[in-house]
Amino acid sequence: MAVPAPDLAALRELGERVRPLSAAAERVLPVPPAFAGLIPQGGLVRGSTVVTSGSAASSLALALAGPATAAGSWCAVVGAAHLGLLAAAELGVALERTLLIADPGPQEWAGTVAALLDAVEVVVVQPTGSITPTVQRRLVARARDRGSVLLQAGGCSEVWASRPDLAVDSGASRWEGVGVGHGRLRARRVEVRISGRRGAARPRSAELWLPGPEGQIALAAPAHPGAGAGDRPAALAAPAWRDAG
Repeated sequence: MAVPAPDLAALRELGERVRPLSAAAERVLPVPPAFAGLIPQGGLVRGSTVVTSGSAASSLALALAGPATAAGSWCAVVGAAHLGLLAAAELGVALERTLLIADPGPQEWAGTVAALLDAVEVVVVQPTGSITPTVQRRLVARARDRGSVLLQAGGCSEVWASRPDLAVDSGASRWEGVGVGHGRLRARRVEVRISGRRGAARPRSAELWLPGPEGQIALAAPAHPGAGAGDRPAALAAPAWRDAG
């Protein structure tokens, strides 16, 4: 659903229509199982701030938001005109519960995001400028009061005046499936590092399929001598994640 910005009245009216039905007492929103062992709380904590970065920042943000929308929550994406809806759907985002908000501009950005935090459980943003401490405190307080997650997809984490609750960084990645002058991209292995505050103070990292050969998000199997490019992901129970601290 596309919504023009900065029509705050329309956003508030829309918020009344899509207000989440799940109880705010459920303090953690679900994430893909491959991420659950990396995030100390096992999911996205309501009222928290999350920043993804690196080569797969947008994919990480969509992957993290996907299970919440599949479980019935709504997600809003602000000012990300390049967002690929097909890619979002393939990463698990329920498009029928996703709002696309046009870029509201620097003067209306904070008001638009605040209105959306009132209405939906996951708000994905890509701020183009720094966020002043006053605006950040207001948005963090709004997210905490409403039990929403403020998720920055890519860009510079330094736009925020303070460190996010959860930082998800994508390092080295490689695509598989292309031979010498032929083939097609089938899967991508990405190094993911998660850090943050409180329970996430000790970083953890893992190599994930994002996506895997069958389109899934999963822990990647440890490399074996002579392993081919088409190897399948290991079972989720395999201890492929590790502490990075």
